[in-house]
Amino acid sequence: MKQLVLGNLNYSSWSIRPLLVARHVGLPVEEIIVPLDFPDTSARLKEISPTAKVPLLIWDGLTVWESLAITEWIAEWARPGQVWPREAAARAVARAAVSEMHAGFQALRSLCPMDIRARHARPDMTPALAADVARVDALWCDLRSRFGQDGPFLFGEWSAADAFYAPVVTRFRTYDLPLGPTAQAYADAVLHDPKFLVLEDQARAEPWWIAYGPEGRSSGYVKPEA
Repeated sequence: MKQLVLGNLNYSSWSIRPLLVARHVGLPVEEIIVPLDFPDTSARLKEISPTAKVPLLIWDGLTVWESLAITEWIAEWARPGQVWPREAAARAVARAAVSEMHAGFQALRSLCPMDIRARHARPDMTPALAADVARVDALWCDLRSRFGQDGPFLFGEWSAADAFYAPVVTRFRTYDLPLGPTAQAYADAVLHDPKFLVLEDQARAEPWWIAYGPEGRSSGYVKPEA
């Protein structure tokens, strides 16, 4: 059995990161979506996942949880250069940039939840959010300047760094957050990547919604138009 277990593509940023990596390298795996925040979600995930969270890679007798670990597993399965840059210095910086995304940008995450198909008003630009926005812009510009001469992505050719920052790109679009010209050009490249466009269409077609309110998250099914 070879499965990649995911949450809603529209909302689960941690799911779409390894999913984009898997699709870019052609990993032969069945994609299984478990809708998040429903009454049976935790019970369904507890049956297969040690953390009851997504994403989860099941590869024959092996279970790999957590998005970065799954990405590294895919990198070992794939050909060199498909997931991480070929050049050692670029590869090290790419992993540093991914780790920064993996552990940081808390204000951006909490104030601007990923919602690929929606467009929301820009939230109040708190000092913490402004700092996150500025850091993302500066990081993208720096990586493009130092490593991006051979293509439109952070390290020229597409890499796992672009998969990990793809949900951030969608947040900037969803909440109309400001970007300078260089960072915006990079964001546009991500949004026009063919693999992302397929994912975006799938996210738009999903029948579930998740709402964020004072009492937490709620979920349900999109009602068909009368």
